[in-house]
Amino acid sequence: MPIYGQDLDEPSKIQDVLRIGLDTKADEDAVISLDSSLTWREFDEQSSRLAAGYLNHGLNPGDRIASLMPNRVALYVHYLACLKAGLVAVPLNYRYMSPEIDHALGVCQVSAIVAHAERNQDLSNSKLVDKLPFGTISYNDSENHTLSFENFVQTDINAVKFNTPDPESPAVIFFTSGSTGPAKGVTHTYESLKWMVGSCAERFEFVSDDTLLPGSSISHIGGFLFSLSALSRGACVLVARHIDPDEIIPLLRNNRPTVLSMIPAALFRVIRDHGATREDFSSLRLCRAGADAVPLELEREYEDLTGHKIDEGYGSSEMGLACMNPPSGLIKIGSTGPPIPGYVFSLRDEEDNEISPHETGNLWVKTRSLMQGYWGNPESTRDVIKDGWFDTGDVMIYDEDGYFWFKGRKKQIIIHDGSNISPIEVEEALLEHEAVELAGVVGVHDTMHGENVRAFITIKEGFQAPKVFDLIKFARDRIGYKAPEDIVILDEMPLNPTGKIDRNGLKRLAEKEHAHR
Repeated sequence: MPIYGQDLDEPSKIQDVLRIGLDTKADEDAVISLDSSLTWREFDEQSSRLAAGYLNHGLNPGDRIASLMPNRVALYVHYLACLKAGLVAVPLNYRYMSPEIDHALGVCQVSAIVAHAERNQDLSNSKLVDKLPFGTISYNDSENHTLSFENFVQTDINAVKFNTPDPESPAVIFFTSGSTGPAKGVTHTYESLKWMVGSCAERFEFVSDDTLLPGSSISHIGGFLFSLSALSRGACVLVARHIDPDEIIPLLRNNRPTVLSMIPAALFRVIRDHGATREDFSSLRLCRAGADAVPLELEREYEDLTGHKIDEGYGSSEMGLACMNPPSGLIKIGSTGPPIPGYVFSLRDEEDNEISPHETGNLWVKTRSLMQGYWGNPESTRDVIKDGWFDTGDVMIYDEDGYFWFKGRKKQIIIHDGSNISPIEVEEALLEHEAVELAGVVGVHDTMHGENVRAFITIKEGFQAPKVFDLIKFARDRIGYKAPEDIVILDEMPLNPTGKIDRNGLKRLAEKEHAHR
């Protein structure tokens, strides 16, 4: 039977996301970085001025406006301006190079782009940027005084009237990481975004006294969603300009956040930094990790350092945060928790039959937070949305309490001698070794066994690389037949644009090596 999250009251309109902060503490800080900040009143005024500037420039509600920006206070202003003006925000991963930029611009038929001046060379290499109807609006560009973010944000608010957009009109388009093919534009409406923010705020248990530190790119669904959810409850948001210990640890020390959210690889770097202390994390009531599986070694190291548990969660660009351990309830280590308010889960076998607890199956989800579809790609949309249910393509199990455990992407499961092997389980075994920093595991075609397990690892600074045979034995002692047949030691682990281990890249590397043997 389906597993239901709690009911969810209808959230406020997404264009009025600052209302609680404006009504209760207008002159206190709403967004803060190490070098700038805005009060709730300033945030509201600047975003309204920028929205007016965009419309005065000739953009119309429904037009797509891309952003190629690193984490900055200004990026939050841009997002809110788009929501007020009825423009469709298209956040681009700041790691994108010219071909990826062109792909996104072409898919969405973007009208303009807001970009940091340090990316000018990449924009000049683009085939499409010069053809955008309303050009490039530069940020922090000393040579561009006309089409500049800084100029637009000075626009007279009274010069433009903002209309309330249709709830079913597009609000934001996120691009997938491209792990299952060319990146697709995940389209959320004002309606789906409203419910997504409301559900997330409810599960995080945000209150106006909270301060959130989203230690990830706010151009991705996680950082974007968690930030809006916090702001919707009147909570302050910290802006990490760079996702590294030199930026995160000072924000922890100086601004004392109550909620931290990071992807596992980045959180590993922070807690392993020689400057990190238990006191740095003492203000936190919640540390949420997700976007990739949270290794048990990370759970152990975090708890040893801070005295608290990591709260693991799970979601996707298509539906937002979908499940997470309740912060004030039972947190089960290794579990992504039960469905959050407003979500329904159904775990099914290959014949589409619902399965019982502790059986492995494919996850289907129903929620009002579900995307409208992939922009301009109805065929791919039909492939994953059927009768209102979203086929996540993710393999999970659940227990009698309705808590779920992520086992991997359906296409990444390794089939060895007829047995399904989760790459995550192998990676966790390798990460228990004191010298292993990161691990990525893929399947390599084998005529006799179907697929063999190939592992790629990096070594912690200050440690000598162990012998491969010893590492294989180390894994075999823990997970038996699931242990890798081969391990490759890399100088640097490849990451995809969202900061996750690039298993597709590792797969290509493994197949290339296999072909030359």
